[in-house]
Amino acid sequence: MADHRTAVQQQESPAHEVGAFLRRRSEQIAQRWADEALFRTVFTVSRDEAVEAGRAVVEALASVAAADRAEDLGAAGFATVREQLARMAASRARTGAASVQIADEVAALRPAAYELLAADLADAPRAFAESCAVTLTALLGTLRLVVLETALSAGQELIDRQRLQLLEVATPVIKLWTGVVAVPLIGTLDSARSQVVMESLLDAVVSQQARFAILDITGVPTVDSLVAQHLMKTVAAARLMGAECVVSGIRPAIAQTIVHLGIDLGSVVTRASLADALEYALHRQGIAVVDQDRNGPSAR
Repeated sequence: MADHRTAVQQQESPAHEVGAFLRRRSEQIAQRWADEALFRTVFTVSRDEAVEAGRAVVEALASVAAADRAEDLGAAGFATVREQLARMAASRARTGAASVQIADEVAALRPAAYELLAADLADAPRAFAESCAVTLTALLGTLRLVVLETALSAGQELIDRQRLQLLEVATPVIKLWTGVVAVPLIGTLDSARSQVVMESLLDAVVSQQARFAILDITGVPTVDSLVAQHLMKTVAAARLMGAECVVSGIRPAIAQTIVHLGIDLGSVVTRASLADALEYALHRQGIAVVDQDRNGPSAR
C-alpha cells in the first residue's frame, strides 16, 4: 500500500498532492483552525461556525493547489472565500487588530497543516515531501496576502463610509421657520460634499414641505467655478422640487471672485447674511419682521 502510494506521489506534482491532501484532511484542519485566534475571535457564538468557515477556506486552498496556482492572488479558488475572509478581517480590525497582527494570525494556521502533511507523507521520498512542504508554504503565504488585501479593502470601505457620515454631520439642514430650511456650509466644497448637500437639502424640502431653502456660504473660504457650478445645480434641483433657493453669506472677496470668473448668478436670489435671507423668505410668506429696541417695535 505504501509502495503504491509512493509510486502515485512520484507521478503527481507537489501541487496536486497538496490539493489532494487538503481535501483528505479538510475536517481535521478545520477543527484545528477553529481554535486559532483568526477564527476563534471572530466566531465567538458557535465553534461550529468557526469549523465551517475553516472548512470553506481549506476547500478553497485545495482548489488553488489543484490548479497549480499556489502563488496566484487572483486564482479562481480564492473567489469563493474572499467575502468570508473580508468579513473576518473586518471583524478583527473592528476589535482593534492591526494588519500586522492579522497577518500573524494567518501565519499561525501553518503548523496545524504542516503537521498533518508531514504525517501523510511520512513514507514518501524526502525530495517529494520537501517539495510538497514548499508548495504548502507558498499556498498559505498567498492566503496571507489575500487576507491582507481583503482587510485593506474592508478598511477603505469603512473609511469611505465614515467620510460620508462626517460629510452628512458637517452638512446639517436646519429648519429656521415653517416652510424655511437652511444649510450653513463651512469649509471647502468638493464634488462629494456638494452631492451630500444637494441630497440632504432636497430631502429636507420634501420632509418639511419647505417653500424656501437657504444656502449660507459664510463659512466657505473660497468660491471657484466648480463651487459655483455645484451651487447652481443645487438651486436648480430645489426649484424642481418647488422650493425657492436663496444663497446668503456672499462676502465682498467672494463677490469679486465671482465677477472676475464671469460666473452668472443673475437668476439666483442672493443676500448678504443668513438673517437677511431669512427675512426675505418670511417677507415672501407675508410675515412681517420687526426690531425690538428701546424706542419700541419698528418694521424692517
